[in-house]
Amino acid sequence: MSALFLTEKDVHTLIDMRTSIDVVEDAFRRLSNSEAMNAPRQRVRTSGVMLHTMSASAEDAGFVGWKAYTTTRSGARFLVGLYDALTGELRLLVEADLLGQLRTGAASGVATRYLARTSAETVGVFGAGLQAQTQLQAVCSVRSIRHVEVYCRDESRRREFAARMSGLCSTRVVAAADPVPVAENKDIVICATTSKRPVFPGESLGPGTHVNAIGGNMLSRQEIDGTTIQRADHIVCDNIEQCRIESGELVDAADSGLIDWSDVAELGDIADGRRAGRQRESDITLFKSVGLAIQDVAMAAELFRRATTRKFGSALPF
Repeated sequence: MSALFLTEKDVHTLIDMRTSIDVVEDAFRRLSNSEAMNAPRQRVRTSGVMLHTMSASAEDAGFVGWKAYTTTRSGARFLVGLYDALTGELRLLVEADLLGQLRTGAASGVATRYLARTSAETVGVFGAGLQAQTQLQAVCSVRSIRHVEVYCRDESRRREFAARMSGLCSTRVVAAADPVPVAENKDIVICATTSKRPVFPGESLGPGTHVNAIGGNMLSRQEIDGTTIQRADHIVCDNIEQCRIESGELVDAADSGLIDWSDVAELGDIADGRRAGRQRESDITLFKSVGLAIQDVAMAAELFRRATTRKFGSALPF
């Protein structure tokens, strides 16, 4: 049997955010129950290119796979490969830029489902790129959002984001000129930037706020400050092992004595009921995501099932 190749256009047609949230939640549960294995990201570089690789498996679900991508000053290129868990045969190769955006947004959708107040209806967004777009789409998929404020340093980009997302999310999205009010009095705050410094002061968060911080997956990046982490009643991450390698915010907080790693729960344990999430309306909750290969591989497996059923994609010569 030849392997299947899916393009970005195929991914866009085959899967949406609501399905992605369900797929990623199941992947986190598998990881929590030791039904899946996840290998943290590795990086190698030349003078002009950085190669990032990560892998995961879920034998009972029938798949094992990897994600590999290069980053340069001009952008990034993503691929995900999926193999049969019994035979080792390549089943799928997929262009994975949109897949990555969906799976990252979906993780925050799962976290928001379990950690944000059920009555949440206001959102502050930091960042106006493609990751911020799927973050907001995911939050709007699990909560009835009526008002959103967005901030990034580029005025034209935040205005364009506000206009586009108002239509995509069927809610009111406005561009803000000042970052501090974007975090104030919000039910949910989203950070989807590549900032090396915190994008808002932790003192600005109101009681009951849920924060999704997803932009930083290198120790040099810190979107949220120590005050935000210290004020959080519940700190949840996608994977402690990988966050100890890649989360600049949590590593710095642990090294400074603000938190102990035993205080941090994993999202799969929250979804599976092994650890408690929000307990009071006034709790401040924090989800820190660095992105796991099991998300990419689970998404690829769902895409493969849908593509074979609907006759999408093209055959590779091996």
